[in-house]
Amino acid sequence: MVQTVRTVRLIPGEKIILFEKPHVLRRVFFSVRQISGSSAWAPSGISLGDPQFLSYYWITSVVNYFEAKGNDIFQGDIWLQNDAAEFQYYTSSEILH
Repeated sequence: MVQTVRTVRLIPGEKIILFEKPHVLRRVFFSVRQISGSSAWAPSGISLGDPQFLSYYWITSVVNYFEAKGNDIFQGDIWLQNDAAEFQYYTSSEILH
């Protein structure tokens, strides 16, 4: 079992691959939490394998995390994008088995 923990800072409009596709082990858990932002509405997007963000999940200052667990969760690249007007910090965790 392997656990990866990351903290990243994104400027407005920036997007990154938060977790790359696992090649040997299988992903059984991942979570992303927005840990900063002074505005009441600071949206961010999490995309499962879609770098163009045509289909994605929102995390905001109200619901500031996304989590998935189980043997049948997404196994590809996980993208994160800051859609807010200010920089944001995120902490994330992934467990591979």
